[in-house]
Amino acid sequence: MAKSSHSFVCQSCGAHSVKWSGHCDACDSWNTIIEEKLEAPASGAKGSGLPRGRVAKLVDLQGESAAPPRILSGIAELDRVTGGGFVPGSAVLIGGDPGIGKSTLLLQALAALGNKGERVIYVTGEEAIAQVRLRAARLGLADAPVLLAAETNVSDIIATLNEGDVPSVVVIDSVQTVWSPAVEAAPGTVSQLKAGSDALVRYAKSKGTCVLLVGHVTKDGQIAGPKVIEHLVDTVLYFEGDRGHQFRILRAVKNRFGPTDEIGVFEMGDGGLAEVTNPSRLFMGQTERPAPGTAVFAGIEGTRPLLVEVQALVSPSSLGTPRRTAVGWDTTRLNMILAVLEARAGVALGQHDVYLNVAGGLRLKEPAADLAVAAALLSSLSDTIIPHGTVLFGEIALSGAIRPVGQTEPRLKEALKLGLGHAVIADMGDKPPKTGIDAKQVSTVADLVAWVASRSKGLRRIA
Repeated sequence: MAKSSHSFVCQSCGAHSVKWSGHCDACDSWNTIIEEKLEAPASGAKGSGLPRGRVAKLVDLQGESAAPPRILSGIAELDRVTGGGFVPGSAVLIGGDPGIGKSTLLLQALAALGNKGERVIYVTGEEAIAQVRLRAARLGLADAPVLLAAETNVSDIIATLNEGDVPSVVVIDSVQTVWSPAVEAAPGTVSQLKAGSDALVRYAKSKGTCVLLVGHVTKDGQIAGPKVIEHLVDTVLYFEGDRGHQFRILRAVKNRFGPTDEIGVFEMGDGGLAEVTNPSRLFMGQTERPAPGTAVFAGIEGTRPLLVEVQALVSPSSLGTPRRTAVGWDTTRLNMILAVLEARAGVALGQHDVYLNVAGGLRLKEPAADLAVAAALLSSLSDTIIPHGTVLFGEIALSGAIRPVGQTEPRLKEALKLGLGHAVIADMGDKPPKTGIDAKQVSTVADLVAWVASRSKGLRRIA
């Protein structure tokens, strides 16, 4: 007979402890350790080693492999992020803040697939059937052939999915509400998350169904639960944005069947989420008149070049420690750029409050944005307008040197497509870009300061 044992498991990272503690040594979290009951193997099992396994077939690297088939959702931005559509037999984890639009997007995708003749099922564990129907009616999708179920028991969910024809796509909203009767723990705990996710992923692989799992996120923006859930699935998507802002960004951070860091842009309206066909115009801001403190950055998100407006405000501070605030960019990197400008170019910023914002709600992670950020800071400090139609990109080193970045030509081509005719980039040496754009090459931050100062009455420098 199997003996049961108890273990203390951290609900944040999944680490096990022999006794309860208020602090998890593995992830440094507080009050996340919960006692869970585990099933031990049967005591009468013969032998203590592993059972004899079978020999796997070995093949070499050469050979042809067919590309995986795709299920097009009919939403171009969603298909772009997933790498060309959903792959049958794959598991996709979608995370995002509450109310950001995860359920709305997935319901729209299922409705589009259902109208194309696919068998699709939406399993809700957080809302009643009536609530899902009300959302569908608001979105104008009440007539779409989408099958609904309200269930949280993973055994009942799989039994329901096995009834009738095999569905093409299944949505589980959300995985934190799913529980397994084989595990004696509350729903949402690490053990339940592992058991429920593993069962749903095994169903997807065995039946060839694409299973979409909706996941809650923590206050840090990470999907709640242990990282093992993200390792189980094939694709991890994050839905980003502010509920007070109409624009949403769907980002792929893991994709076994496509590029990572690919993004799709949507706009939330009365009729649900609509695709943004030209996100560069969105992220460049709404005004055509340039203002001091703004610069246009040419970035790359996945395979997509994007033009983004970077906004900076530099003002004298009355505080002993000036404020440093960044929205859409890493504050630590902002402090580094400020230190380099002061140490390598002599620009006095130590007694100024600095605010940085990325237009459109996009979050920049590329170091290529360093040059545009520095130009926006210098523009605000000197009350200088960056010439209209100028795009900037390049990485700034601690030495003050400006380094070239990858995919220069796609960035410049995107700028030309939107009518920008000038660029400030890192020195490319004897390999200038061949795009027809007027590119000024700078090698250090001092060159950038001189370029901005030539258009102003001069920057305030350290005495």
